[in-house]
Amino acid sequence: MNNKKIISEVAGEVRESLKNEFSGHDWWHTYRVWEMAKYIGEKESVDVLVVELSALLHDVADWKFHDGDETAGSKLAKSILIKYSVPQNAIADICKIIATVSFKGARLNSKMQTIEGKVVQDADRLDAIGAIGIARTFAYAGNKNRLMYDPAEKPVLHKSKEEYFSGNSSAINHFYEKLLLLKGRMNTKTAKEIAEKRHKFMEIYLDKFFQEWEGKI
Repeated sequence: MNNKKIISEVAGEVRESLKNEFSGHDWWHTYRVWEMAKYIGEKESVDVLVVELSALLHDVADWKFHDGDETAGSKLAKSILIKYSVPQNAIADICKIIATVSFKGARLNSKMQTIEGKVVQDADRLDAIGAIGIARTFAYAGNKNRLMYDPAEKPVLHKSKEEYFSGNSSAINHFYEKLLLLKGRMNTKTAKEIAEKRHKFMEIYLDKFFQEWEGKI
């Protein structure tokens, strides 16, 4: 099976597995990350197979929905990749990317060691900011029965994955605990340029949100 066929088959399998996902980590999130990873990857010297499969599989078993188990995603991804006879060295690289890609707290920084990992991480983080990022934040908060906003609740810059995982912050606090930090954590020049615009949009949105919260026109 050639690489193009493998990628197509994996994409179909991932789409089917995420059809009942409503937290903002659905197929369309994966699709956007996949497309963005291809876009950024075109400007870098990357292993295309590793980039595309990592992007497609990065959320098949997100640790946030598996009791904080950081190995769940890479284990499931490996079982899928073996079915399609993906080379062992590529599987190892993909699994390492999947295990490292996620944001795990404001005071932690999951650094990628390969350019393929950096591209996929950037693509995933770009989908967490801007207009789509705002929509996903509220979708996730609703899915987790969290408040939209509570003025008495202050943002927390989490010091560990466990602290971040067990938090119950409002949607608005999530901007300060994660989203507004991502611009400074992009890896590639392309992602940094895109992040600037999306970051600015979030700042404008938050200004307007707080004006309306206070009943101002």
